[in-house]
Amino acid sequence: MKEFMLAFRHAVESTPTEEQIAGMMKDWDNWIGGIAAQGKLAPGGKRLAQGGKVLSTSGIITDGPYVELKEQLSGFIMVTASGMDEAVTLAHGCPILMVGGNVEIRQIA
Repeated sequence: MKEFMLAFRHAVESTPTEEQIAGMMKDWDNWIGGIAAQGKLAPGGKRLAQGGKVLSTSGIITDGPYVELKEQLSGFIMVTASGMDEAVTLAHGCPILMVGGNVEIRQIA
C-alpha cells in the first residue's frame, strides 16, 4: 500500500463561515469515517487555521498563505491506497466539493 495526502482547497472569496463549517461537520465525519471503515485512513491530517505567513527565497515575509492566489489550503488527511486511482476514488464525496473547493491528491514519496 502507498500513502497519499488529500489536501483540501477552497476559494478565498467563498470561505465558509464558522456556522457553515459547524453545519458541515457531520458530512466531514461521515466521509472520513467511511474511509476509516475501509481501513484506508492513515495517521496525520488536520483542519488548518486561516492565515499564516509566506517566506520567500529572498527572505521577504508576507501574510499568507498564497496571497497572490485565489485559493487557500484549508486542511488535509493522509490515506493509504493501492495506487493513484484508488486515492482519487477515496477523494470523491469530500465535503469541500460541495462548497466549490477541490481536493489535491499527492502520493507521499
